Amino acid sequence: MNLDPKHLAQLSVIVEAGSFQMAADRLALTQPALSRNMRTLEARLGTVVFQREGRRSVPNALGLKLARSGLAIRIAEEQAGNYASLAATGSAGELRIGAPPIVAGRFLTSALSRFMIDNPNCRVELRTGLVHELRSMLERGQIDVVFGPQNLANPVEGLEFTPLIDDRVGIMCRKDHPLTQKRAIMAPDLMSQTWLAHSRGSLLRQQTEAAMIASGIHHMHIVCETDSIRSALEIVANTDLITSMPMESTRTYLEDKLAFLPFDHPQFHRPLGAICRSNASANPVLGNFLAKLVQEQS
Repeated sequence: MNLDPKHLAQLSVIVEAGSFQMAADRLALTQPALSRNMRTLEARLGTVVFQREGRRSVPNALGLKLARSGLAIRIAEEQAGNYASLAATGSAGELRIGAPPIVAGRFLTSALSRFMIDNPNCRVELRTGLVHELRSMLERGQIDVVFGPQNLANPVEGLEFTPLIDDRVGIMCRKDHPLTQKRAIMAPDLMSQTWLAHSRGSLLRQQTEAAMIASGIHHMHIVCETDSIRSALEIVANTDLITSMPMESTRTYLEDKLAFLPFDHPQFHRPLGAICRSNASANPVLGNFLAKLVQEQS
């Protein structure tokens, strides 16, 4: 039996309003048009849904039961309409994010936390990984955006980069490390230190080694390697090891235990931003989150 959901919804309004005329007014219909729709509903059912009580047509038991289904249809339509309105403005929907472990730390999760509080109808998926993993996931459409350094997108066509900050690399050590007493850090100072290095497949490791070579440091005495940012920070805070870290995305971790040394190099330049597929369909949730992230960084 093929019933028109619109007729069931109108039936529920008749039950609520108590009369055809009041229901027609609510529905912005004429009373004759609403009556015709109800006759069509009865014809498809093969039975009546109203009974006469004097001059009034009153829903019978079947009519009341069908009216409950009509009410459910109206509620579902209203909910769908509300959700569609929220989705159009990026306040509802799904956002799939990828980021290197450093960026996925407090820099990104703080902003995501505020975004999810303001947009409770959004569902966020945050994935972490190394450069080649994130790039492959983005190209296959498994994630919508990667927040990472610009050179993650440079070798690949079809990717767009939206800059957010210059998350330039710095040399980090514990706050009372002997090197913190020096007003200027020279290449021999760094060459004489023991290092904690990031995993070999990371862009940060590659960038650090390139900058060290350009600074005249052709050998780094590495005694520890890790892909865990938390482990790296805790080890450096409690030893004489030094390491490299993006300065902006790790600044909130410094507290009173860690410090960046006064050493810089042009190759430490590290634009950080959002990387998306240029041919991807528009995602209003991503646009909403990016707008808030840009606003916070400005």
